[in-house]
Amino acid sequence: MEISRYRPGIIQLQVLIWAAVLLLIFFSLLPMDGLLKSVIYTIVNTASYAIIIYGNILVLYPVFYQKRRFVWYGITVTLFLIATGVLRGYASIILYQHFLLIKANPVNLLALLGYVPGGVLIYILSLVFRIAIAYFTLKQQTEEILLQKSQAELNLLKSQVQPHFLFNVLNNIYYRVYKVDPLSAGLIERLSDIMRYFVDESPKEEVPVAIEVAFIENYMELEKIRIRHGATINFEKVYNPELRIPPMLLMTFVENIFKHGIDKSRRQNQVTISLVQQDGYLVFKTSNRKVLSVATNQPSGFGIVNLTKRLRMLYGSKFELSIDQDGELYTAFLKIPL
Repeated sequence: MEISRYRPGIIQLQVLIWAAVLLLIFFSLLPMDGLLKSVIYTIVNTASYAIIIYGNILVLYPVFYQKRRFVWYGITVTLFLIATGVLRGYASIILYQHFLLIKANPVNLLALLGYVPGGVLIYILSLVFRIAIAYFTLKQQTEEILLQKSQAELNLLKSQVQPHFLFNVLNNIYYRVYKVDPLSAGLIERLSDIMRYFVDESPKEEVPVAIEVAFIENYMELEKIRIRHGATINFEKVYNPELRIPPMLLMTFVENIFKHGIDKSRRQNQVTISLVQQDGYLVFKTSNRKVLSVATNQPSGFGIVNLTKRLRMLYGSKFELSIDQDGELYTAFLKIPL
């Protein structure tokens, strides 16, 4: 913990505390010891208190105690308190002799050691002082986090305005188009569902498999528009409707099909997809013909690489992922635990 790391409010609080300590010591001594002696005693003792407190919480505590070097912490604290006490006693005696013209007495070590016990109490107070500083620092950080959270929630609400505005516009367009071209209206509806999935579902940790499948089917229907002669897609689905999986986990394979596995000039593009739940696992498999123009490229691109990293974070080594490019078929296989 360094002084430079303190928040402005914490520094101001410390200044007020030390000002109060100075005034308290000074005015408690003034009636008995007079002005000059009270000033000397106040300055010397307050300075020694500050050295003990900040020496402990800024140096000894983080260097030794927080690093679990407890024996060294005890030794250094003991030596530190002795040295501080001796210096405080020596400074007091010298200043009294100089400013108050007190007759000089021999300064012996035993007399100086008499100032050490007073530093022990200050050392204990330094621990309390450190806890107080940590508390107020944490309190300020908590307030800032809450403020940032409120700001983030406000920004989220702002960001949701535009997508929902677009949803409403798409719905209006859908009803107008449906009167003259029901097929095109259906495509608009699928596009609206895809956008709603990205806004409402994709940020979640898990989504129902049925919603994920609906998203994939909407995506495939929109992709078919770009294929001149269409494509025949067989999609087998056998799973529990209540099953939940991480969002966008299966999409990489489907994207690769339309990016690298569809020949727009071919009259027959055959794609087979299956999503089957069996024996505590969910198995997803895609199969399509290779397109000669891209057969030499790496069909998976960065999508499979990123998917593999995500699967490792989610399932460790408990998943199976394989890509088979033998012959004319390109087959992708994924098996994840439930």
